[in-house]
Amino acid sequence: MNQKEEKEQILVTRASLPPFEEYEELIRSIWESRWLTNMGCFHEELREKLREYLQVSGTELFVNGHMALEMVLQAFELQGEVITTPFSFASTTHAIVRNGLKPVFCDIREEDATLDPECLEALITKDTAAILPVHVYGNVCAAERIQEIADAHGLKVIYDAAHAFGETLEKRESDGTLRRVGVGTLGDASMFSFHATKVFNTIEGGAVTWARPESAFLEDRLYKLKNFGITGKERVEYVGGNGKMNEFCAAMGLCNLRHVEDWIRARRQITERYRENLKGVSGIRFLEPRKDVDSNYAYMPVLFTGGKTVRDRVYDRLCAEGIFPRKYFYPCINAYDCYRDLCDAEETPVAKNISESVLTLPIYPELPLETVDRICELLTCNQ
Repeated sequence: MNQKEEKEQILVTRASLPPFEEYEELIRSIWESRWLTNMGCFHEELREKLREYLQVSGTELFVNGHMALEMVLQAFELQGEVITTPFSFASTTHAIVRNGLKPVFCDIREEDATLDPECLEALITKDTAAILPVHVYGNVCAAERIQEIADAHGLKVIYDAAHAFGETLEKRESDGTLRRVGVGTLGDASMFSFHATKVFNTIEGGAVTWARPESAFLEDRLYKLKNFGITGKERVEYVGGNGKMNEFCAAMGLCNLRHVEDWIRARRQITERYRENLKGVSGIRFLEPRKDVDSNYAYMPVLFTGGKTVRDRVYDRLCAEGIFPRKYFYPCINAYDCYRDLCDAEETPVAKNISESVLTLPIYPELPLETVDRICELLTCNQ
């Protein structure tokens, strides 16, 4: 493949970056201090700015989102089963299993692909310790109902919010009033991913957030777990690991945080163009997120009512034209080879059906609207 052909490829996403000079200027001080990692000044500044931006009471930064999820599960010292969704990235379930916990898969909702609370209670047993829902494509879960069920059974709720950076929603207070809150305030804790492909990135990175007073212990516990469990110069209290975010990644986060609102506005324009072009097209449907959520427009999923055969045919057609969407998520996690002895994908039919009919289309701030139009033409041509 020559350089010209490579440049013409349209990938499903592209990393957002600040102006090079902006990043260069910020990291200049690293050469003066030689402080590359171990919670330096950029790490601490980013942690505080994200706490404010995400409207949470506490934040801890990590080397990536997966390590953040593994360690927050470890921090709660859970035992037994964790109910989660099979319609997610592999990391969600792997983090459960790598903590010695058993995943139990709950089906998802047709309208937004998030965990279906109507299927939840039937899965709760004496061994259930927590619920781990996922805000899929930034579609925020039915959090109030999930919390009601969790409270009734004394369960922790830990959200995989990898797709939901910066989103806010309406939350009903105990007196019945509504107020807008950050998605990272939901449940006992939330994990965010700052991978290069996300709306907001730190090259690689992640975070855990919390808002409940009873989760405040996470600040101390997570800090120690991500630093090998070290609690003093000659003291190690926990079996921890190395989950620290370095200064170069933190500096990238500080730069990108200055631009993320502009990028979200551009993503919104692209999403609206897709929806305008594809509205009413036979054989294609959209997922419908909650109307009370301010979206970050992280992904552009479409579902083909003709199922896997049609979806795969359209996928091949786009790839042949140098446009690379993604079958995201396919297959479902409960169909993975490594989990076949543990579960049966047929037990979550909605998740299985959506996994076989979904394509996520290219979306990133610099994607020209003319390219969106071209993708839509190819999408609808002789499905």
